[in-house]
Amino acid sequence: MLKAKKVSDSLTEQIRIIISPDLNNFGRLFGGQLLKWIDEVAGATARRHCGHNATTAAIDNLQFKSGAFLNDVIVIIGRVTHVGNTSMEIRVDTYIEDTDGTRTPINRAYFVMVCMDENDKPTPAPQLILESPEEEMEWENAKKRRELRLMRRKEGF
Repeated sequence: MLKAKKVSDSLTEQIRIIISPDLNNFGRLFGGQLLKWIDEVAGATARRHCGHNATTAAIDNLQFKSGAFLNDVIVIIGRVTHVGNTSMEIRVDTYIEDTDGTRTPINRAYFVMVCMDENDKPTPAPQLILESPEEEMEWENAKKRRELRLMRRKEGF
């Protein structure tokens, strides 16, 4: 039996400073670069939770709230919000951090990651221990997002 884990056990935070190669031709952070970074954080978060490699199965609700520019400090935070049998939903929030430490949200995404065994086959993931009303609310919202994903898949999306 797998040992259940807390959300805090796999919380992952990554810091990036935007440099010239990260910019698009409008001088903003290239969306594809940010997507790469948040996918890495989602994968690391999932791996920390399940103790195995994990692969991206879906990305939901990718919302670009505002741009980021040269020399901005980017903070990317991943947390497990829901666990099924072999899959996990990972919420990834991205912020710009000002010099005074103030964080302004610029992106939020939800990833579905699948826990993989040594033979690249899906394997059970540890259950999630919820410790706060916020974590319980996120769990309930994740169940709704899962139903929407299943409905879209059934409709061919």
